[in-house]
Amino acid sequence: MEVKKRFGKAVKEKRNAIGISQEELAMRIGADQAYISRIEAGQMNVTIETAEQIANVMQVDVGDLFIAQ
Repeated sequence: MEVKKRFGKAVKEKRNAIGISQEELAMRIGADQAYISRIEAGQMNVTIETAEQIANVMQVDVGDLFIAQ
């Protein structure tokens, strides 16, 4: 599985596990819901800074977002 898809899958799994919506995650990182949707679908290359922002919101290590279950 390519890295964008692994990252997106991990973001979705962890976001669902903590019970926040795409909209809430997007708001917390200063983006829109459609952007989060594209990330979770594996359609976006995110910057390291964005990956770190997402990890911080979800209180996980950024490396955990590159490992999908």
